[in-house]
Amino acid sequence: MVNKTKIDVGTGFVMLEASMGSAVSIVNAARVSMGKKVEQITEPDRRLLRYLWEHEHTSPFRHVQLQFHIKAPVFVLRQWMKHQVGCAWNEISGRYVTFDQEAWTPDVWRSQSPVIKQGSGADLDDGSDAAELYASAMRNSFNAYEALLALGVAKEQARLVLPLSLMSECYWTASLQAVIHFLRLRQDGHAQAEIRLFADAVRELVKQVDGLDLVLSICLD
Repeated sequence: MVNKTKIDVGTGFVMLEASMGSAVSIVNAARVSMGKKVEQITEPDRRLLRYLWEHEHTSPFRHVQLQFHIKAPVFVLRQWMKHQVGCAWNEISGRYVTFDQEAWTPDVWRSQSPVIKQGSGADLDDGSDAAELYASAMRNSFNAYEALLALGVAKEQARLVLPLSLMSECYWTASLQAVIHFLRLRQDGHAQAEIRLFADAVRELVKQVDGLDLVLSICLD
């Protein structure tokens, strides 16, 4: 039974809604080819898990499924939703609902990296001007959204003025293999800092599931 722990990430969150399977499920899916089954993980099973992952015999890891409820800014979700293999996504729609005036606000402002085109450099010494400009842009965006709605413009068109920092919600259901692949890429130091925060939360939640802390350490550490 999953403990529906919600980990807050800034103004967003990640919650593990449901799971199916455990470390034992992975081992039994692998051992069924030999007509064997275990009830708990032993040292030979740990070696088996490592062997399976290192040699890319990954189908047993797909027998564990995890469902997350996520609230995150759109720019984070657009990176996250590039993970499609072994995943299912459903997101709140601005065609049906009126969005709240809620946007992700950075704690710090980073400089552009001089050597990595898509990456950040050091924090700005003084980010006050950037913060003020950002806050003004958010106010203008949300005010325009509300004004368009007041004019009778359809929600599906009024949303066009909303920023990439808009907070959105979705459900993500994925196999353990897909989750591990996500963590391997999005906890990496080259990933954007904001999505790393959410990846860290995902890992902490997966560790709650029976034996998956062991599996994560084998596959990622």
